[in-house]
Amino acid sequence: MFAPLIPGAQNNIGGITGDESVFYAQTKQVNQFFRRFNAEEDVSGTRLYPGQNGYRDPKARRRYLNMIFDKDSPLVNTDQKTVFIEDVLNKKAPVFLDFHARDWYCEITTTFTWKKQTINIILYMRIEQQNGGYKWVLSNAYCDKFNSYFTHLGDTTNLKYFLHPMSHEVDFMNIHKALDDPKNIDYYLARDYVPDYLSLFVSELKEGNLKFVSVINEKFHVFQVPNWYFEISFFNRNSYNSGWLISNLVRLSPGDKKELLKHYTHSN
Repeated sequence: MFAPLIPGAQNNIGGITGDESVFYAQTKQVNQFFRRFNAEEDVSGTRLYPGQNGYRDPKARRRYLNMIFDKDSPLVNTDQKTVFIEDVLNKKAPVFLDFHARDWYCEITTTFTWKKQTINIILYMRIEQQNGGYKWVLSNAYCDKFNSYFTHLGDTTNLKYFLHPMSHEVDFMNIHKALDDPKNIDYYLARDYVPDYLSLFVSELKEGNLKFVSVINEKFHVFQVPNWYFEISFFNRNSYNSGWLISNLVRLSPGDKKELLKHYTHSN
């Protein structure tokens, strides 16, 4: 499955030539990306298991790791890529991806109809264990249309929409001014409140206000390599550098991971 594209040479993978060799060289599935990252399959694409020759071989991994990056991506810095690969191949503590572990998320861009409009909603998914098996579950959602519910959030200049600090002494009889004016209710939310778009999404779906139309695109966000984040995207092109590839690579500073994970799960 891994054969370098050499200018001026005949492309050949196990006797397969031309366009077919490109097809077999592609990282066509995400779980195949994981196996190639870990060197858990051989050059012909045969799955390798613990104890078999070549399983997680460091030399093979170096070759494979260099081939699962999108070579055209402006978001992959060559120097960072080199450091990343060395970190992954660390002799004392090599890093392997785990399909069933946490700290990786799928992002799917979808279309729905909402209030007679066609809108895009981004859904974030993660793997969760259940009854001895695994399943994908929704971990967060984002829709810019939901922002209209929170246009006044965090406004510290407002002098009109507030509840007097002594309201408790009159049994909050003035609470009606907030609850009878729903368009301005966000003025009465705590300054550090963070909207939970996943709950909004579920509520709108259950009320019948959202109707699913289609999935437009998917990509993956991976945090399983300490101090690194990378993105996996699909590239459909007539080249060995195609299929599921690393399209973005970022070295993380302390605290970055926790902050970034807030985008992918509402519980962080």
